[in-house]
Amino acid sequence: MIIKNGLVWEESGSFRKKELVVDTTTHRIAETAEDDTVFDAEGLYVIPGLVDVHIHGARGHDFSDGNSKGLAEIAQYLHSCGVTSFCPTSMTLPEEQLTAAFATINDVPDAAGYAHIAGIHMEGPYLSPEKKGAQKASYLHAPDAAMFRRLSAASGNKIRIITIAPELPGSDAFIREFKDTVAISLGHSTASYEIAENAFAAGANHVTHLFNAMPPLHHRDPGIIGAAADCPHAMAEIICDGIHIHPSVIRNAFRMFGNDRMILISDAMRATGMEDSEYELGGQPVIKKGRLATLKDGTIAGSATNLFDCMKNAVQFGIPLGVAVKAATCNPAKSIECSQEIGTLAVGARADILLLDQDLNIVKIL
Repeated sequence: MIIKNGLVWEESGSFRKKELVVDTTTHRIAETAEDDTVFDAEGLYVIPGLVDVHIHGARGHDFSDGNSKGLAEIAQYLHSCGVTSFCPTSMTLPEEQLTAAFATINDVPDAAGYAHIAGIHMEGPYLSPEKKGAQKASYLHAPDAAMFRRLSAASGNKIRIITIAPELPGSDAFIREFKDTVAISLGHSTASYEIAENAFAAGANHVTHLFNAMPPLHHRDPGIIGAAADCPHAMAEIICDGIHIHPSVIRNAFRMFGNDRMILISDAMRATGMEDSEYELGGQPVIKKGRLATLKDGTIAGSATNLFDCMKNAVQFGIPLGVAVKAATCNPAKSIECSQEIGTLAVGARADILLLDQDLNIVKIL
């Protein structure tokens, strides 16, 4: 199939009117077309399918439920929203529950109509009690290399990101041991600038939901945020649901980190795509009202917004469209070392493609 006349996104952040060829047999972007079917994309933006590297659930299901059918329904919902690849993200739970959940990623079909599972984001249990957020305190503990190896094996070695608090005992050794096999993200942490700087020097390369569940950027104590901004290889997730982060801070985060290091995420939980009611996250009750999801004490508990809407929010907040697309496609794919496969329109990549009208409504999902 040939997509003609569309405004095709390029990784520079610009759009160019050109043809894009899709091999419909292999579902790959190709150099030449064997099928002469033409889709006229006149007036439409052509962008890669979005990549969400931090998403817990949707449509009443959570990855940590350990339910293959539920995970498949999450993948279908995400695909319908233009999120064509994702990292199902775990909560802080007992090892046996995580083991069961991690095994389910091999049961979801990698087929049309389902978002592709790019790997797991293991959020905890190696987190700070002081910055636990919606994570359950009784399940938290220090980094445990043997436990991580067991969970990795249960997943088929498909853990792509792990979030840890670098001030916990054993964190430095953990980072050094696993830095070459998984992206190590700092988050849910009280770490000082110096502790975070040392963690990045040891091999950490990612920040979990920047600004949330960490000390604020203070002019005398810049903490994780300042250390990450100073570290050229650190990429930073940010939740752009319009609730977690003020639009001014979104704009300034892009200025601080630059267009190549910012990653838009949803941090969506099971209430996403559902009516207002009471739900559950990591063993704790969560109340959804509109786009806001909170614990009963008012603590924000993930989001109820999908990544496509987060990308549209970023544009509304003043981030240029081409930059917002990059932060929702190419950059997250790069952070999990999948940038030749997903989040790109390069020849040989998966042909996960969105066609959008000028108001950023989805016209077609390939």
